[in-house]
Amino acid sequence: MQINQNGFKQNSFVHDIITLLVEQKAILADEAPAIIKGFSDSQEYEFDAFLVDTGVVTPAQLLTALEKYYTVPAFDVVGHFFESTYLHKFPKQFLLFYGVIPLEDDENTLVLVASDPHNNDLLLEIGKYVSYDVQFKVGLYQDIIDAIKEFYDPSLTEDAMQEMYDESPDMLMAERSEFEQLDEAGGFFIDQEQDE
Repeated sequence: MQINQNGFKQNSFVHDIITLLVEQKAILADEAPAIIKGFSDSQEYEFDAFLVDTGVVTPAQLLTALEKYYTVPAFDVVGHFFESTYLHKFPKQFLLFYGVIPLEDDENTLVLVASDPHNNDLLLEIGKYVSYDVQFKVGLYQDIIDAIKEFYDPSLTEDAMQEMYDESPDMLMAERSEFEQLDEAGGFFIDQEQDE
């Protein structure tokens, strides 16, 4: 995490990531002070979001640096299809608070993508919901948050189905049946009652 308990941006994380980006030639060494000052002056609390949003580095370059920093594999969550069976093991607010999203399991081990795999509280908190062994991959904070919100927030498809219901209840029932079959196969459709 890029914020300490007093709300100050952690200089060690910023310095280490900048050093790794210089080493991989994603940025020039003489650009580093200006980048650090820009982050310090910004209202952005997450350093990874600052670097990508300002165009300092690409997401791929930053993921490479984070992989080296955390010594776990990097994973780009953008465009990945997350299965409902994994996400429903955790409350939405838990996933948002820790910036973590479950990726896959092999019956014994649950793999999660976390923005801060070194968070000391994370393993303990995960253990309150599942009894798996846990492995981490690292991902970009904002991308993880966006993926969680995309999963839990009502989809445009559901809004369109409500409009169809107003015109034809029979058509809606046929559409819902198709979506329920996808859901049983581990699809992305979610029941609103499960979100509460």
